[in-house]
Amino acid sequence: MKKIRLVLTCLLLAVTSVAFAQNIQVSGTVTDATDGSALIGASVVVKGTLVGTSTDVDGKYTISVPANGVLEFVYVGYTTATMAVNGNTALDVALTPDAESLDEVVMVAYGTAKKSSFTGSAATVKTESITKRTVSNVAKAIEGLVAGVTTTSGGGQPGDGASIQIRGVGSINASSTPLYVVDGIAFDGNLASINPNDIESMTVLKDAAAAALYGARGANGVVMITTKKGSDGIANVNFKAQVGMQQRSLKRYDVLDQREFVEVTYEAMKNNYYFNGGYPMDVAMQYAMEDLGPTLGGEAYNPFKNYTWDTVIDPATGKVHADAVSAWDEDWMDELTNTQALRQEYQVGANGGNEKTKYALSVGYLKEDGVLITTRFQRYSARANVDHNVTKWLAMGVNANYAYTNSNSSQYSSTQTGNAWYSAQFMAPIYPVYRKDAEGKTMIDEFGNKLYDYGEDGRPKAGGFNVVGDLYDNHYETLRDNVGARTYFRLGGNDDSLGALKGLTFTVNFGADLTNRNITSYYNPYHGDGAQTQGSVDKYNTRTFSYTFNQLLAYDRTFGDHHILVQGGHEYYSYNYKYLYASRNQVYPGIPELAPAVTIGGANSYSQDYRIESYLGRLGYDYADRYYLEATWRTDGSSRFYKENRWGQFWSVGGSWRLSEEPFMKGAAWMDNMTIRASYGQLGNDDLGTYYAWQSFYDLTWANAGNPGALVNSLENKTVSWEKKGTWNIGLEATLFKRLLNINLEYYISKTTDLLLSNPMAMSTGFTGYSDNIGSLKNEGLEATVRVNWLQKQNFRASSTVMFYTNKNTVLSLTDGVDEISGTQVIKVGLPIYTYHIVKSAGVDPATGSQLYWAYKKDENGDKIEGSDYITSSKTEAQNSKYYLDSRAPKFQGSFGSDFQLGPVDFSFLTTFSYGGHVYESVYAQSMEAMYFGDTWNKQILRRWQKPGDVTDVPAVLVNSGRLSTDKNLIDASYFTIKSIQLGYTLPQKWTQKAHIKGLRIFLVGDNIAMFNYLNGMDPQYSLTGGTSYSYAPTRSFSCGIDINF
Repeated sequence: MKKIRLVLTCLLLAVTSVAFAQNIQVSGTVTDATDGSALIGASVVVKGTLVGTSTDVDGKYTISVPANGVLEFVYVGYTTATMAVNGNTALDVALTPDAESLDEVVMVAYGTAKKSSFTGSAATVKTESITKRTVSNVAKAIEGLVAGVTTTSGGGQPGDGASIQIRGVGSINASSTPLYVVDGIAFDGNLASINPNDIESMTVLKDAAAAALYGARGANGVVMITTKKGSDGIANVNFKAQVGMQQRSLKRYDVLDQREFVEVTYEAMKNNYYFNGGYPMDVAMQYAMEDLGPTLGGEAYNPFKNYTWDTVIDPATGKVHADAVSAWDEDWMDELTNTQALRQEYQVGANGGNEKTKYALSVGYLKEDGVLITTRFQRYSARANVDHNVTKWLAMGVNANYAYTNSNSSQYSSTQTGNAWYSAQFMAPIYPVYRKDAEGKTMIDEFGNKLYDYGEDGRPKAGGFNVVGDLYDNHYETLRDNVGARTYFRLGGNDDSLGALKGLTFTVNFGADLTNRNITSYYNPYHGDGAQTQGSVDKYNTRTFSYTFNQLLAYDRTFGDHHILVQGGHEYYSYNYKYLYASRNQVYPGIPELAPAVTIGGANSYSQDYRIESYLGRLGYDYADRYYLEATWRTDGSSRFYKENRWGQFWSVGGSWRLSEEPFMKGAAWMDNMTIRASYGQLGNDDLGTYYAWQSFYDLTWANAGNPGALVNSLENKTVSWEKKGTWNIGLEATLFKRLLNINLEYYISKTTDLLLSNPMAMSTGFTGYSDNIGSLKNEGLEATVRVNWLQKQNFRASSTVMFYTNKNTVLSLTDGVDEISGTQVIKVGLPIYTYHIVKSAGVDPATGSQLYWAYKKDENGDKIEGSDYITSSKTEAQNSKYYLDSRAPKFQGSFGSDFQLGPVDFSFLTTFSYGGHVYESVYAQSMEAMYFGDTWNKQILRRWQKPGDVTDVPAVLVNSGRLSTDKNLIDASYFTIKSIQLGYTLPQKWTQKAHIKGLRIFLVGDNIAMFNYLNGMDPQYSLTGGTSYSYAPTRSFSCGIDINF
């Protein structure tokens, strides 16, 4: 910290020392010439120096300047103004909007483009929106900010990211994940290593015209991350600190309390004897009372110490006796929850420069404690970005970053006993976290510590485990070193001095990413999974290294009303992944290292290589800033495919018409800009889930006597190649009524062909099939973004943005003779991908409490006979009569947010929503049909059938009933979330000037604040395809911060 303070002090002195040497003070106000509103943050610079300041929230400034000096007034989107001081101490200036500057520049493949003339579909999220979210992983920052982008919640494990999908599911077996590009180079590092505060913008390329130049990896869209660069003018030093707390954002599943659990368990045992055993009801009741104790683990686990297990139920009511007193009532999830989950983040940055050299530097630190005890995430990051113009025709630059991350998280998942989100979440409430004596009091050791109950006295659920104690006794850690570098060298430029060579540039880019990952999993030798092996230590080491090297030649020139762009290039991409694993058992307690352990548990290693060589080109033309045409082409040769089928061709063509520039529209003062665009292109996807899609594989574990042996387990197909995606896109973009209203509408149709599927073979061959390019699917959707700048006064600004998008997915074809790939979620021709194919509930028989099902008759071809539906209690008939019922895909989704600024106070919020679609809620389903005694139930079980005549949709309670899973477990996936709220206050400049502070803002922020959905506990954003799991619950955070600019 001393070094950081020293650096900050030196930078502060360098920035302010010139100011003290000046002899007069000049003050004034900078406003918009069109409406007189204050321009906040406009730069006021003494021309020819690095001395400057910025306007405050009222547009006011004060600066020290020579009496004969000249001031420059600069503001993005406005024409720069200069004014001679001439001894005046008061200078007001009104800046005029610059039509060219207002034409936003967007990042595109291998360059930039004016948004008004861009023929493809792209959306940009700027740093102001990104930093409003309190996230450690940038993948979570984009939710609700780009139409057409769907994200998962990403869970609550600190440092974890979200899955992103652009315009629907693009493949069946291949990846549907977009390509990430950081500062122009494909990124293979860990997204959690990128400090969101270092990001200038994130641009999402959504269609073929935008992404075709990324060829084989662009089919699922591209997310381009641009980090902050230096700028002309005075040096700026920024310090930002944010501290807050985290907590679970979703409500917990509603589960039974102690009394309810005992009563329901008794009833389940009684029903088992009565319905399945055939005993009379009085005998079933007696047997259930007698078996209650042995079934639930004996008297040690009876919390009602004034009764024994065989007497705790009142036979007249079937309820726990009213005077039964519980000796303990411990909530496992409460014990697992960190109620003081602190999140703290600090960032120091500096940027500045002049016409020759620009720089941006930053260092950051983040520590995020999880809401699950012992889990956390730490990140140390540093980034340096330097650009230097050697001459008017030679420029070079380098961008380097390093990040070290440390994540503590359990390696358990799903229904593994060691998974806290499984074992603790549905542990029966009678079982204590801590050991109890005969009186029900908590036992302690000689040091006064509570003793954990590991269920070794007969607990039927998770015997030998205590997930609370195991989180402390075991050790899980993931360390990552992330190094990235980007550098470029550019010849040529756009300076008039270059004569005939003006507009001609040759650029060489090189970028590399290196990630070293070390995972340690230590399991203690006394309890849990480690007990069987006297403890174990697992070590994983992976190394990922990739680099991209490209050379680009471009000619970009304007001749009167004609503008042309010609670009060509070559690129080489290399990826290498190395994996090393070792495990040893019989550990030395408390030491998570291999050396002290005794026996080898396992070892493995392998490496994977992947290469792409590419040639690319772009041709663009526009006339009078009115008509635009662009064509792109790229050919990729991928190492994933056989050499004769290695090269693929990807291309796009697009055009746009800037209607607002037509002479006949000059009188339409209400229209600032209107552009109509259309495009079509072909993209590729070679991320097929394997680096060796065409090859035959051998299982090398089949020893031949004493010699090594192998067995062929897959067949080669040398013709396997890319999945191909063709996309049509039509868009309308308009800015109206002096920038009061911004509208963006887009309609698209995309078709993916040559899907990689398994082509069936006769079983007699010894193989079930081979990989082949067959099958196709379609996505069709509509996107709309509307922004209203509905108040733009000097002291009060307000704007709102609403986004709406919908996508319809349809499977068009599969393998020859096959129209369905079966499962709980099927892939069937003519239906959306992952449509639920499930038994349909017909309710509960009021007379018997049995589950009833819908079934139907079939014709000779096995197809349903329409109108033949009937109700049955037969599981066999129901199993053979499944129904196609919806999918996870929502009918529509979107977001709504607003920004307000009233003087020094700013306020913003963002909400997201989704309507339609269903989630197969497997967690809820299992809590309604307990498989084992010791599992608790969801409170919805209280609506169960109990006696003849009861009308309900919950059948009589049984343990391990064997009932079929039905559409009752399909829960409406609609939701509404309050994603973020931020309130800030910027101190008046007159208060901060004396401390040589340009600006100081304090703020309060809440992130991922609330979700409203159809079932407590369910996360409808857990998966993009539908489903839930026993996973880390999403979290919300509330924090305060300070942002200082020197």
